Amino acid sequence: MLPLNLGIRAHDITAASREELGEKLLANSFSHIQLAVKKSFPDALPSLDSISSGTGHYFGDYFSRLGIKVSVLGCYVNLASPDITVRTQAINDFKQHIAVASSFQAAVVGTETGSVGTGYTTKNYTEDAYRTARQSVAEMVAYAESLGVTVGIEAGINHPLHTADLAKRLIQEIQSPNLRIIMDCANLISVENYHKQEEVINQALNQLRDDICSMHLKDFVVENGQIKIVPVGTGWMNYEQILKFLKYDKPLMFASLEATPEKHLPRTLEHLKEMYKQV
Repeated sequence: MLPLNLGIRAHDITAASREELGEKLLANSFSHIQLAVKKSFPDALPSLDSISSGTGHYFGDYFSRLGIKVSVLGCYVNLASPDITVRTQAINDFKQHIAVASSFQAAVVGTETGSVGTGYTTKNYTEDAYRTARQSVAEMVAYAESLGVTVGIEAGINHPLHTADLAKRLIQEIQSPNLRIIMDCANLISVENYHKQEEVINQALNQLRDDICSMHLKDFVVENGQIKIVPVGTGWMNYEQILKFLKYDKPLMFASLEATPEKHLPRTLEHLKEMYKQV
């Protein structure tokens, strides 16, 4: 049986240096990381556009020696801002990450689509918001094509790209082998649909099967009428379909824990690996 190819979002681990991070990754048998340098090591990047190939080799070569892959080079930017100055800076920051992705030996450069406003707003659910985000993604993907880099876009319930249908539409409209979807099934769960999460997950995995480059693993509960993200294995998320997909449909696909603090890792890892054996 092929193993669950499990990694973690690096900034969920407290580490003052790449060495400390590496030790903790090895101690938990993680094979890869989603690395957003600015979030994990803010002193290494005064700003997102200060990333360089030197940054990439400093981190990428080190993790490679440990046998740890950078599965996603994270660059969290707002691709849907109505402010053209903000959006232009976001696209340029992301392009800079694309330019240095090879020095990190990164499989994908990834982001979400952002927000029209600050935090949650229903304006993210408009056609205009989607088209603004699509225009940004198209520009980034065109640049990525010239360098042979894959762009990963993550759908999320509070973003312009907030459903599997819209993620598929984005793929079909941009028509590029350099665009893929980072799938986080918990990001598609809302207070309106959580009671039929199996249906939501099944549709997303079937619809986007060959467009997915990596999987995020999160958990949730509903509290005070809102979705609350909790450590993996402590909430209401049903992982059976996801783990079957990772075991039988797309074995060895990158799968990364998110929003799971270090103190929860032993329990979480035991829970996931046992479920993976059983599905």
